[in-house]
Amino acid sequence: MPQDASKFIIKRPSGSKYGGTLPDGDTNLPSWKSDLDTESNLPPILRGRLHELFTQIEKEFETLHAENISLQEKVDALNEKLERESLINEKQGYDFTDFDNPSKVSKHKSGTSSSQKLKTAHKLKAQTSKIVSSFKGPTVSCNLVREFSGHRDGVWEVAVARPGQPIIGTASADHSACIWGVDSGRCLLQYLGHQGSVNSLRFHPSKDLVLTSSGDHKAHIWQAAVNWETTKGNSSDEELEGMEGEGEEERPPPLRTPLVELVGHTNVVISADWLAGGDQAVTASWDRTASLYDVETGEMVQPLTGHDQELTHTSAHHSQRLVVTSSRDTTFRLWDFREPIHSVSVFQGHTDTVTCAVFTKREDKVVSGSDDRSVKVWDLRNMRSPLATIRSDAAINRLAVSSAGVVAIPQDNRQVRLYDLGGQRIVRLPRNNRQGHQRMVCSVTWVDDSSSSMPCNFFSCGFDRLILGWNIQPVKDT
Repeated sequence: MPQDASKFIIKRPSGSKYGGTLPDGDTNLPSWKSDLDTESNLPPILRGRLHELFTQIEKEFETLHAENISLQEKVDALNEKLERESLINEKQGYDFTDFDNPSKVSKHKSGTSSSQKLKTAHKLKAQTSKIVSSFKGPTVSCNLVREFSGHRDGVWEVAVARPGQPIIGTASADHSACIWGVDSGRCLLQYLGHQGSVNSLRFHPSKDLVLTSSGDHKAHIWQAAVNWETTKGNSSDEELEGMEGEGEEERPPPLRTPLVELVGHTNVVISADWLAGGDQAVTASWDRTASLYDVETGEMVQPLTGHDQELTHTSAHHSQRLVVTSSRDTTFRLWDFREPIHSVSVFQGHTDTVTCAVFTKREDKVVSGSDDRSVKVWDLRNMRSPLATIRSDAAINRLAVSSAGVVAIPQDNRQVRLYDLGGQRIVRLPRNNRQGHQRMVCSVTWVDDSSSSMPCNFFSCGFDRLILGWNIQPVKDT
């Protein structure tokens, strides 16, 4: 989860996925050669021997590094092979959830031999068609279109502006938030008003305003009026290469002053979002509380208490006055502000930190992700048990659900996987040494504007300091 980078040493709560402490920014380690080449009282023979030993050590590390790269490539290849094989098995009709329930397995195996014989021909025919269909190409194409580079530290969150504006926003541990032109791939505005890591960013639903949360215990509302038509991106196949070295010398003067400061928390503000209509905002903090604010005055309207541990995320419904907050206490809560006296519902089912929970666009559902390596789909009218559970091989970060009901899951293992709301896997975004994220993927977002002319309809960001723009489209049958 995003951290407080307002000090030289970043403090993290116990049990966080990032153990220990990290320096704020890059650490430049001095070369051993330069140290030995300076004036020294060591005899020349001893100095020469040290040079020789360090050279041998350096060569061993180079060899080890090369072996690690080779092993990683082999692991990636094996993972892809396993995914292909498991996808074939899924298309052959095996229900892997049954293996968690032996009684169901026994039911599948039960039945008279005569009935099995009568159905043999139909089963063989159906299985043959499924096997043949498994050799078809993927139903979704995923193409990397743009790289947005310029942040000096990990990028915690990426968000898309309202329909009609081809811009995205990012929140980074380098204490900055940036507004990017999707067509140009360039930073159009940099916000430097926070004194700590910028942990989240959300665009106002109807105005040129941005809401950011930070490790400095505050949330800021600032003006984000930019002209995205000043520069246009490359339309050639070299648009990715053209991003190298761009940005900093052409970047406009940064914005440092917010319009409104939302204060009152006593620890890191990890996330913030606009309520439907944009007249109020909700914040989530490591002080174990969420808060509801009036956007015009900046005054706290209501504190939201109940979580037993630090909050990790908050998200508001796009059209109703509903909010979900996630926490390290393994739960997420649904806050209903549609009535004068708000109500609260607690959703239990995860076994580790709930890293995020978001509303779906078209149905009354919530999708939650957790460090327990699972994603769960819930019906708002029945919070006792999830409708579907997606098991994965790594912790889940800030996921997103498209208007078509496609769940994009960013993970600690650098992967992004797409599923439907029924828990069926669709595709994994391509990732290797040349494309995809090289460190954990922190956040993803969809472009749900059907009339948009943007070259990308999906964005991901990670701790490799990059924001990637993708074009994800269904493959038409030929």
